[in-house]
Amino acid sequence: MLHRFGVYAILAVTLLLSWLLGGWYGYRQLEQEALQEAFRYRQLVANELNRYLPVPALIAEHPLLAEALREPDDAVILLRANEQMQRMATIVGGSDIYLMDMSGLTIAANNFGQPDTFVGNNYAFRPYFHEAVRTGESVAYFALGYRSLERGLYFTHPVRDQRGNMLGVVAIKVLVHELESQWHRPESPRQADMVVLDGDGISFLTSRSEWLYRDFQPGSDPEKAPRIRRRYPARELTPVDLMEKGKPWGLAEESSRIQLGGPTGAEVYLTVETALPRLDWSLMVLTNTRPVLWTRGGFVVGGLAMFLAGFLTWLYLRERYRRERELALRGEQLERRVAQRTADLKRSNDQLLDEIQERERAQTELRETQQELIQAAKLAVLGQMSAGLNHEINQPLTAIQGYARNSRKFLERGATDMVDANLEEIVSLCDKMAELIRQFKVFARKSEGPPSVVDLRLAVDGALKIIRAQHTSVGIEICWRRPEAPVMCHGDLIRIEQVMVNLVANAVQALEGREQPEIEVVVEDEGDYWRCCVRDNGHGLPGNTEQVFEPFFTTRSVKQGLGLGLSISRQIVDALGGSLIGHNREDGPGAEFVLKLKQRRAEE
Repeated sequence: MLHRFGVYAILAVTLLLSWLLGGWYGYRQLEQEALQEAFRYRQLVANELNRYLPVPALIAEHPLLAEALREPDDAVILLRANEQMQRMATIVGGSDIYLMDMSGLTIAANNFGQPDTFVGNNYAFRPYFHEAVRTGESVAYFALGYRSLERGLYFTHPVRDQRGNMLGVVAIKVLVHELESQWHRPESPRQADMVVLDGDGISFLTSRSEWLYRDFQPGSDPEKAPRIRRRYPARELTPVDLMEKGKPWGLAEESSRIQLGGPTGAEVYLTVETALPRLDWSLMVLTNTRPVLWTRGGFVVGGLAMFLAGFLTWLYLRERYRRERELALRGEQLERRVAQRTADLKRSNDQLLDEIQERERAQTELRETQQELIQAAKLAVLGQMSAGLNHEINQPLTAIQGYARNSRKFLERGATDMVDANLEEIVSLCDKMAELIRQFKVFARKSEGPPSVVDLRLAVDGALKIIRAQHTSVGIEICWRRPEAPVMCHGDLIRIEQVMVNLVANAVQALEGREQPEIEVVVEDEGDYWRCCVRDNGHGLPGNTEQVFEPFFTTRSVKQGLGLGLSISRQIVDALGGSLIGHNREDGPGAEFVLKLKQRRAEE
């Protein structure tokens, strides 16, 4: 029961706070919009006043106006003054411009010759005239036209002679329709209404026609009535049905709430009143408060949603707490089973770790064995080529011995030029042997580090140097179509050279007993791969070409090899991400082996 009472109390407090907060937020929104509109229109009025205030002073400097005031009976001067007034009205864009003498009598105007001309009218009773005479400065004043009854702004300034004596007053009348037209903007759900009041509280500019020429300060000082009648002739100026409703909480001092009666009933408005520049005008921005009711409704709905969310969360937590207690009891029972199961899993995990370590050791040994096998195959190739290496070394050594003996005899004869020639030949033969031995040393060396970016041409060059050093390659034409540009690929220079030595050596052995033996090495661009082909015109491959890549498969005698070269070569190429295949040539006798390696750029 206490729980239910507490829930109802919290609900009531939540709805009350939501209603109050929604009202504060709604009124704040209306106030901000009203302040923006007030600032916009205040700037508009200030710009309009700043536009016309200096104009009468400039017009008063024209010498023709002072001359007309000094000679008011000269018809020619008055005609010129009237015509000048017309030109000035066109330039300034004002409604009317007219000139009055010190008695307030209009002696010249831009509308001279028209039925409603100002010429001959006396405006000494107008404040804009006697204030300009009294202060000797520019004056701005608002009133209805005495004859046209149109709303207008009057700007006046005294006209003086060269000695500074006041001769009269020039006035400019500007209609206020442009100021009122600025309120015509696209409709919005919260469009505010505006009323501009003079110092006596009479509305002379408004966004709603029924509020025009109404008294928004009824019951004020009765002495202002004559002044109001002179400013608004032939207007009733009925008071508005206005009731103060107090200022909402949290708003600025210039904001208040009023109730205005109208044809469709009373409406409550939020008003923001601000003074306009340079004049005794005040701007009242009125915004209907109906949107506040919708805002409050939205806040109440939001508060109700928050209450329901909190209430449901409380129910959920209470139910969760109850279930957690049940789960805690079950957890105690499961802990014992988990402990037993954990012990079993630990034993299984230890066994699995031992198996993983054993497999890693086996894989490491396998990789080491593969590397040793590759190196052994490489040394086996070197062993098979040792006879050719001996031949290539013995032949230069024999020549060196001959050149040395001849040089001794030439020295005895004093033929030093012949000795120098023999020494040059000896140096050349020594360089040749050193290059050959260096190439064999590079080939015999183990591969260092992971694959990188290498030039495929260098691997082919090294392999051909080794093959050409063999006596078995004598008489075989090896055609190496070497590309001019670098052939950069993904690989290892020593391993690729080993593959090329195996492929070219196999081609040399396949050409035994052939007439016009020939080997061709070509590198071609195949998109993402480089395609290196080794072709011969020998006896070709057996029917099942994939069988030649099996370990210990060979078509030669045991003395010529164990049949591991192609198998190891394919393993090397597969490890580098490439491929190695072999097949018989379609364009003639012989076999063709194709090596493919991934292309790379030099900067990689």
